Amino acid sequence: MRFARLLLCLSVWALCGSAKPTERKERVVREAPLSAREHDDAQSFDYDHDAFLGAEEAKSFDQLTPEESKERLGKIVGKIDEDGDGFVTVEELKAWIKFAQKRWIYEDVERQWKGHDLNEDGLVSWEEYKNATYGYIL
Repeated sequence: MRFARLLLCLSVWALCGSAKPTERKERVVREAPLSAREHDDAQSFDYDHDAFLGAEEAKSFDQLTPEESKERLGKIVGKIDEDGDGFVTVEELKAWIKFAQKRWIYEDVERQWKGHDLNEDGLVSWEEYKNATYGYIL
């Protein structure tokens, strides 16, 4: 009888140990860095470029000629200069950075929602949430 119990316990342990979740997700949410580049202004301004424009927009700027880049940056500065006086104040720059951060947050929420809505019905059930977050098998 003891041998049967021991064998049963070992079987259950082996079965549980060999089971793998369908998807593993990090449980700790970490802030995304402003840029993947090194922040060293003595070497280059690539970090600031990514932080100010966003990584995707910065990539598109890398493909432009200096004249095109200057023209597009001028349009962005025009959006930042809310009072239209031709200068960007600290407050205007702060407002722009907040706007850019909010835009990134909304895009991230949309991406997260799609990642949790596994059956794509527009709703996230508890089972979908557990599977996407903790890797439980549905």
